[in-house]
Amino acid sequence: MSGGYYVPATSRWPILASLALGAMMVGTGIKLVYDTGTPLMLIGVISVMTVMGLWFRDVIRESMSGLYDAQMDRSFRWGMGWFIFSEVMFFAAFFGALFYVRTFAIPWLGGEGAKGVSALLWPEFVAHWPLFNPPDSAVLGPERVFSPWQLPLVNTLILVTSSITLTVAHEALKLGERKTCKHWLTGTVLLGCCFIVIQGVEYYEAYHHYGITLEAGIFGATFFILTGFHGVHVIVGTIILASMLARIWKGHFANDQHFGFEASCWYWHFVDVVWVGLFIFVYVF
Repeated sequence: MSGGYYVPATSRWPILASLALGAMMVGTGIKLVYDTGTPLMLIGVISVMTVMGLWFRDVIRESMSGLYDAQMDRSFRWGMGWFIFSEVMFFAAFFGALFYVRTFAIPWLGGEGAKGVSALLWPEFVAHWPLFNPPDSAVLGPERVFSPWQLPLVNTLILVTSSITLTVAHEALKLGERKTCKHWLTGTVLLGCCFIVIQGVEYYEAYHHYGITLEAGIFGATFFILTGFHGVHVIVGTIILASMLARIWKGHFANDQHFGFEASCWYWHFVDVVWVGLFIFVYVF
């Protein structure tokens, strides 16, 4: 401690995390552009997961050793708050792309609005969303789209329910009812796993029976980039909640000092809210 503020020891994890992220992103870029780079991408993914696990291990040890005070707690809260804000902006960019295409680009290509002259590029194009017939005949659109009242609705109910079960688990922890917390948190983790499985089934159906692929024009691109990134966040959130469950079983967290658990709740509720937006604007309208 120095002047009432904990000064972390010199750590190698930030630089290793940067290198791992760099490898993952470079490998992903090469994979997308040249259809190679898979080994580098996988090395990056494994490295990121390894660094995160070891880094979080050190943070847990420092927390359990009583090294963190109220100032560190505020620092963690601000850090998590800004992280979630960055995630809001991340998804806002993709929602913005979806709204721009649907509200402006497609109507312009259909001859509407001040830039309706764009219709001269493809005079036979009919503006309609979902875009089954892209203006360029070289691009094949989807054959059909999902009914929002089947698998998407099931996944929506699952995530909304998971937010409720997680809230119950959090309240139980604050009241010192650790057994109740374990039960409800286990249910939340299982619901997260169910969502992931159903999303996988939907993707299989999309590729093999609906003609919805990454090559299926702007609809396929926006569908997979929005639902895909959200799916990754659900996977990450489920892993985080499973880690919190393991810590609960080990007796970690006090009734009034458990920001690690609270931060995981913030993240999961954010992921749930994003899905509600996806359900409304990708599946329903």
